[in-house]
Amino acid sequence: MSSQPISARQRLIQSALELFTAQGVSATTTRQISEKAEVNEVTLFRNFGNKHGLLLAVLEESAAFKNLGESLIRRATPPGNVYQALKDYASDTLQALERVPEFVRSVVGEADQYPAESRRALGRGLTEANRYVAQYLATVIQQGDLNTYLPAEKLASFLNGMILGYAVIEFTSEFHELWENRDDFLDNLVELFLHGAMSPSLESTTDTLPRSVITKEVADLPASLVHAILRQASKLSLQDYALAYVLFGAGLSPKEIVDLQLSHQIYDTQGHFLQITTPGLVRQVPVNQWILGKRYGSYTNNPLIKWLKSRKDSNTAMFIDEAGKPISELEITRYWQTWTEGLLTPQGQPPAIAQAQHTWCVEMLMRGMSLENLSILTGCDRTQLQPYAKRAKEKAALEQATRLDHKPA
Repeated sequence: MSSQPISARQRLIQSALELFTAQGVSATTTRQISEKAEVNEVTLFRNFGNKHGLLLAVLEESAAFKNLGESLIRRATPPGNVYQALKDYASDTLQALERVPEFVRSVVGEADQYPAESRRALGRGLTEANRYVAQYLATVIQQGDLNTYLPAEKLASFLNGMILGYAVIEFTSEFHELWENRDDFLDNLVELFLHGAMSPSLESTTDTLPRSVITKEVADLPASLVHAILRQASKLSLQDYALAYVLFGAGLSPKEIVDLQLSHQIYDTQGHFLQITTPGLVRQVPVNQWILGKRYGSYTNNPLIKWLKSRKDSNTAMFIDEAGKPISELEITRYWQTWTEGLLTPQGQPPAIAQAQHTWCVEMLMRGMSLENLSILTGCDRTQLQPYAKRAKEKAALEQATRLDHKPA
């Protein structure tokens, strides 16, 4: 069965989009468009009035904004990794714009020459993109996966504005040093966006933000609860125990654990370290044998080393799933939920996986580490670590008060 023939109107819109994309709006003539669409130029005028009327149709009937927005919304339920969803949306949007660089340059450089109708059409397209992003953000906020003090619509406008700003700079200038590359821009964009406008919900059991995004409220776990979690993990399997050990002994996030390779382990009689590789930063983190007053093996014989020595497979990932493939963040979260089943924090809530990082950072400060050195280990700046310093001081004050109470007046 033959497909339906494409109408002259559709051919003109498609031809105009291709020519606008290749050579810009001003450099494209109605004759070129008509010839490419294989229709009479009079047909173009009859359907659209002039070239800018055709531009109006191209802007209004393009599904680019809609497709990108709908793709993001589909990731809202279940919420999954909000950081990665926003980064993917920003990356996909830039890739879409990169496919039409001349068109973007024309829209930016020649917009004052367009009729008001065309400028309004472009505005409607941007508004539509904003509406989809706002809908996604409103959903994850309502589900309790993010806390924010700004309306979802404002957050969406902020994000899209920065994405479009990047595209304009990249397409209209060269040899600037504003960012190293696209990945550097995207990582910093989403981290700044989330850290500046949002914080993860402590009640969420999903670690939705990257390691370098620090929440304003620190909720470390008491020693008895941490040891209970490690004890329950140890009863399940060597990998369960090793995962829990890395969470509490090295303060890594699920995302960092997923990226670990066998070659990232360094150990000898003096220490046990893991190398963490992120865009623009490579750092080493110690795997502590002492966790909240209890010793878990030694530098050369601990839960992580025992797990790795038991491996018989050839996978290079440090942690694997039942199929022998690299473990995912979602699977690590499921492990956590199994270990913490039936356990509650002092606030009466199930422990959240992000609280393992909180606990490690506070413990390092309690044991005398400086903010500067903790900044080196975590890749966070001192401003981001201030909430941990405040919490460490609170715990130190409580400990001092307890010691004083044990001494006679």
